Formats: sequence, structure tokens, C-alpha cells
Amino acid sequence: MQPQVEIFSQGEEVITGQTVDSNAAWLSQELVQMGFVIKRHTAVGDNLPDLKQLLLEISLRSDCCICTGGLGPTTDDLTAQSVAEAFARPVSLDPVALEQISAYFTGRKRVMAGTNRKQAFFPQGAERIDNEWGTAPGFALQENRCWFVFLPGVPSEMKAMFAEQIAIRIKQRFTLQADQLVTLRSIGIGESDLQEKINTVPLPGAVELGFRAGADEVQTKLLFPAGTDQEQVKKLVQQLVSSIGDYVFAVDGLSEQQGGLVNVIDQLMQQRELTISVQETASQGLIAAKCIGQPWLLAASFSQSLQQLSDKLSIQFEANASFEVAECIAHKIQQQEGSDLVLVQLYKGSTEQFQHKDQSIVIYNLLLTPSGTQRSEFNISGPQQRKQNQSALLALDLLRRYLQKKIHRNDSF
Repeated sequence: MQPQVEIFSQGEEVITGQTVDSNAAWLSQELVQMGFVIKRHTAVGDNLPDLKQLLLEISLRSDCCICTGGLGPTTDDLTAQSVAEAFARPVSLDPVALEQISAYFTGRKRVMAGTNRKQAFFPQGAERIDNEWGTAPGFALQENRCWFVFLPGVPSEMKAMFAEQIAIRIKQRFTLQADQLVTLRSIGIGESDLQEKINTVPLPGAVELGFRAGADEVQTKLLFPAGTDQEQVKKLVQQLVSSIGDYVFAVDGLSEQQGGLVNVIDQLMQQRELTISVQETASQGLIAAKCIGQPWLLAASFSQSLQQLSDKLSIQFEANASFEVAECIAHKIQQQEGSDLVLVQLYKGSTEQFQHKDQSIVIYNLLLTPSGTQRSEFNISGPQQRKQNQSALLALDLLRRYLQKKIHRNDSF
């Protein structure tokens, strides 16, 4: 049976929403990968009775608890006091911790305030966790069923201390075997349609299925129990990918992490040693921004209207956006830039339609390749920012689909 862990965040700023609790999200990912079962995330403000009550409850129900926050020098930092009172472990000064805190200030040519001495007091029997990145050392202790770890709330300090010191201690204390998470990353398809396609493939009862929809992609998550035969994992994943189709642009969690859409395109473009030029309209430079720094992006430009494009390229074409106009533009750009590929994005709709969230625009994406053109057409609605982002993603996805089909067919350019 996998050990159970809880994450406990302390601070008034967390429960009031002034600070987003990114620590809990980061810790959850790390602990799941190690093989824990996450049972709860709990946040408590700077209230001593509430802190003591929660600590007592956790000590009886969980195998491990990682706590963040409340280790500072001020009166609202109550972690050490709450632990001391909850478990009858009076605090005492740790001379080594005090020396480390003092050295931190000396090294920065600053005078340590007297209140910082508070950070060197730990509950009886606690193990000190040194902090090389700040003034607040952490501590750990076993109480009832639970092994508690208390870390500072500053994310950079917490992450460094966990990676350098806590992860090693966890592996020494617990027998862990991580479940296997496989993520199918897709674009151009919603959760409901994904569910319909997946329903055609029977899933073993032990495999947990979940979805995560974001602005840039939809993820289908498959959690396989630890020790599942890898051939069975690969077979099921392949069946699901085949059922979903080429909406899937990457699969993470098998042999390697393929990453996001631009990462996949980058790998394919460099593998084929290709270059591309991009002309944007609706995405307003976002394609170039998403691909910033990529060596294969030879040229990129944004034009607000077809008239601007006509003037810039010194060519005449009809006033309305169409694939014919996009192809004419693509050939002109290729003559000027000499890139292997040219991606042109145009849209049909007025400025009012583009800006109004209840009105849609039509996107025309055209990719000029050595063997012809690839095309896609979409209706996009929603706020202006969504139209911009979706326009960029769908244009890049046309490029991705072309490159992956070339790789799969082993075609030459």
C-alpha cells in the first residue's frame, strides 16, 4: 500500500487569496512522482488553535505531511509554537541554527535583528533542516503515525531545501514505488469529444482516467498502477492515440517527455534541418513570440490588414481573405526570404468582429511546402485574447501535422 501524504500551508495571505499557493502544487507533483498518494491540501491562517488542531488530526491519519510557511521572525509566524503546544514539545534554542542565521546576515553585511533569534528555536526532539538560501531553517519530527517536515514558505527556499535535503530523507524513511502517469497532449479537440473517442477503447479497471483542459491544449491523463507491464502500457496508449487521431501531438510518460506543441515542432524542424517564414494577422505576432529564439524561424511579420500586406509585399490581390490570397502571399515571401516553408495566416471578419467576444471570425492557415500546400480553416469566437491565442496555436498545429506526417511516411523534401 502506498504511503499517504498531506500538504499543509500556513499563512493568512494564503487563505485570503493574497498569495497563490504555488508551493502545494509543486510539492504535489514531486510527491506523486516519488510514489505517494496525496490525500489532502490544507491551508490555515495565523491562528494558533486552528494550527494545533490540524496538526493533531494529521498526526493520526497520514504517513507524511509537508508543511510550508510560518517559520519567519515575526509574531504571526506560529509554526514552531503550534507544534510545541500540540505535541507537548517545548521549544529550545539550537545554537547551530542561530550561528547559521547570524552568518547569513554577516555575509550580506547586514545587522541581524533580535527577532531573528526566534527562527533558531525548535520543538524538543526535532531534526534541524538547514537553509542555505534564506534565514529560516526548517525542522522535521515524527509524531504518532506521521512524519512531519516544516519548510519556509518562500518558494525558492522551499524547493531548494526539498530537492537537496528532504527528498533524500523521504527515500530513506519510506518504501515507494511510483504509479506511472502517461499524458496524451492534444489540440483542436474538446474534452467531450475526447471522451467519446476514448469510450471506444476498453480501459482496465486499475487504470485511472482524467482530463485537464487549458488554453493551449487538452491533456488526457492515464495513471497506471506501479509495476504495470510496459508492453501493456504501450499497447493501450497506442490504441487510444489511434482512436483520438492526429489531434494528439505528443505523449509524455513513456520513454521520454515530448513537451508542448512548440517543443514538438522544434524537434521535427531541427531533425529535418528546415527553415520557415511566418506571416501573421489575427495572432498579432503571437506565433513568433511562442517560437522566439528558435533557429529555424527565419522570418516573421505581422500585418493588421490585407491592405498592409499588399503594400508591404508590393502585390495586388482581392480584398477578402481566402486560401488563394494566402498562397499568393506565401509564394512572394518565399521568393524574398528563401525559407523551406512559409506559413501564412489570414482572417475574414471586421475589426468589430475580432474585438467582440460574441462574434466569430474565420481563420485561413496555409503552409507552403516544397510539394504543395497544406490548409486549415476554423471559426473562432470568444474574447480578443482567445481569438489571438487560438489563431496562433491552430496555425502552428497545421505545421506540426505536416511535419509529423512527413516523419511517419519517411518522405523526402
